[in-house]
Amino acid sequence: METTVLERFLKYIAVDTMSLPEKENIPSTDTQRTLAAMLAQELKDMGASDVKMDDHAYVYASIPATRTDKKIPVLGFIAHMDTAPACSGKNVTPRFVNKYDGGDIVMDPKTGLCMGPRQYPELLNYVGQDLITTDGSTLLGADDKAGVAEIMTMAQYLLNHPEIPHGAIRIGFTPDEEVGRGADLFDVEGFGADVAYTVDGGALGELEYETFNAASAKVTVRGFSIHPGSAKGKMRNAVLMAMEFQRMLPEFDTPANTQGYEGFFHLDNIRGDVEQTVMDYIIRDHDMEKFQEKKAYIQKVARFMNEKYGQGTVDLVMKDSYYNMKEKLKDHMYLIDIAKDAMDELWIAPVIEPVRGGTDGARLSYMGLPCPNLCTGGHNFHGKFEYIPVQSMETVTKLLLEIVKKFQEREW
Repeated sequence: METTVLERFLKYIAVDTMSLPEKENIPSTDTQRTLAAMLAQELKDMGASDVKMDDHAYVYASIPATRTDKKIPVLGFIAHMDTAPACSGKNVTPRFVNKYDGGDIVMDPKTGLCMGPRQYPELLNYVGQDLITTDGSTLLGADDKAGVAEIMTMAQYLLNHPEIPHGAIRIGFTPDEEVGRGADLFDVEGFGADVAYTVDGGALGELEYETFNAASAKVTVRGFSIHPGSAKGKMRNAVLMAMEFQRMLPEFDTPANTQGYEGFFHLDNIRGDVEQTVMDYIIRDHDMEKFQEKKAYIQKVARFMNEKYGQGTVDLVMKDSYYNMKEKLKDHMYLIDIAKDAMDELWIAPVIEPVRGGTDGARLSYMGLPCPNLCTGGHNFHGKFEYIPVQSMETVTKLLLEIVKKFQEREW
């Protein structure tokens, strides 16, 4: 008896796999190893080949070709195992809404916490469907355990039905995608795929081949503390100087004020006191020229602060995270065409929009593995209002199978 995508999803979200940006090792949390080992064992049990979990909790496996009379590119499917540090993923308690009626969904009866179509009008697209939400105390983990479950369910189906003609398929699961290190140690050569898809998007129909160009910036502001009663002319308050730094950045270039192709500076974290305050930023833009301008601007602000308050007051450490994968996919647009054709077969309306974020696929595309992004079916990732329709997970699983079919049908 085949395990359903829902059963797999519920099993995987029970494992807390939050990644931590302050940890440099991969994986950043040992709990990711727990899920990796679980997936590796499941792949072995279902009969996958070349199953491997490496020392850094990357999981790889193969589904051998059933059609060998035709040369078909080796196709990969990739998802990440970790959940975002923005919201707890520990002790996830899913709530089930059977045949959603279009009204408010009570997530926590004790506090009255609920969500409904007034805040999230896309809920009305799922009237009559079965939804999985959180209980309001954690995220759900559909990003990206829905993708993991969908790939695993596809793999099981293909292995149980060797009569289905297809080429060789590779499967990969990564740690630490949410903290920007998912592709750092991915073995592209060993993976052996010619092309791949990440299954890491949102609502059913999303199909993405453009991402931001992205950088991280750590701003350390150093002050001088002294008793406030005798502070005149002596105290240098690092908290206030950090606030001044933030005020010099463009007021409306923030995530809450931008959309589409518009980039931003995002103050993701601030911590500190009078002596020292640290701010973590992410810098994003789809356009490379504008991306470089944003990086130059934040460097200019740091120089100004050091000129005003003395060298060493502000220390800026900036690092590029990934680049717009469109530059690497423009010569492989057949991947988008195949996915669109597969969606058409399943009556899914393709929604092709730029990713206002990143995926492992962005990095992997620059590492030599062209890798656009497919939907998982989930909504409101990284927070307590996350939800996913069961029917969307089932349909995405069918979509992956249809893409496999389209690959073997195509004239290469």
